[in-house]
Amino acid sequence: MKDKQLQCNDSQHKTFIIAEVAQAHDGSLGTAYAFINAVSETGADAIKFQMHFADSESTIDEPWRIKFSPQDETRYEYWKRMEFSEKQWEELFKHARAKGLKIICSPFSLRAVELLKKFDIDIWKIASGEATNLHMINQITDSKRPVIISTGMSPIEETDALVNLLYSNNVPCCLTQCTSKYPCPPEFLGLNMIQEYKERYKDKNISVGLSDHSGNIYSGLAAVTLGADLLEVHVTFSKKAFGPDVSSSITIEELTSLCQGVRFIEKAINSSINKNVVSDGLFDLRQIFMKSIVANHNLKSGTIITNNDIDFKKPGTGLLYNDLNKILGKKLLKDVQKNNQIKMDDIIL
Repeated sequence: MKDKQLQCNDSQHKTFIIAEVAQAHDGSLGTAYAFINAVSETGADAIKFQMHFADSESTIDEPWRIKFSPQDETRYEYWKRMEFSEKQWEELFKHARAKGLKIICSPFSLRAVELLKKFDIDIWKIASGEATNLHMINQITDSKRPVIISTGMSPIEETDALVNLLYSNNVPCCLTQCTSKYPCPPEFLGLNMIQEYKERYKDKNISVGLSDHSGNIYSGLAAVTLGADLLEVHVTFSKKAFGPDVSSSITIEELTSLCQGVRFIEKAINSSINKNVVSDGLFDLRQIFMKSIVANHNLKSGTIITNNDIDFKKPGTGLLYNDLNKILGKKLLKDVQKNNQIKMDDIIL
């Protein structure tokens, strides 16, 4: 069913590009605003945040994936520092909309789901760690808003279950190939899964994209060439910035290049040419770059033309190689100077 496909853009041929801020703001509301401002100038379609409330999603026993923060004793304290108030989130999303960006957010608790419902965000993102959290996902499906699914840590059976759940609830969705490695090396990108997912879920007409943690733009460009409908990339202001996702992120400048590259590739892939028509349109260039038959030395009237008398030189405004049989063995009607083109009216037919 077409209505169950996540249609983020007006054109089905346009790849939807998402800039993932995640925790790159490091708990600073001002930095979060700065990311919105910067992303809005890159050509990206949407900005994505993660909504964390430490009391609702974590405990002091949560281990660090990487102990990167000298500021926070525990992972719980880190999530606490990443929190914004309801009013701050409201104003942040309002600013993103004013900048022309669609709003995507990953909730990590029922509290976050309820707040995001209130803000009527454009698209939900289910993080790979929440793929089995039906307690939360069932609340998300009630909104009927489009959902992006990350497959970062999920086996196929788990993804099947989530896709079927969303489909049965008539929720438009996009499946993103993702591997939860930070940064993700090329051999684990799994770009083959883009077409494999499309084939696996073709009866459900699901969009498929790439959620990229490679830290470069090459992965996204390759994914679009292979048919990705959506790209999600982490962003940072500098590769030297602080935070757990910096090594998996691209800079704002790189995001601009990625967006430009994607649009270039889309035009190239979605266009076709007729070589005969193109060739006709390049007639003037053909005359410049192709070569005509010329005399390779001064030729006297009455000379019987042989291969020893000719050469081929630019421009191609005269007789070409294919015309050679028209003049070989023929007698010159008049003198032809060296490097001058030999023309049909120079010979006796």
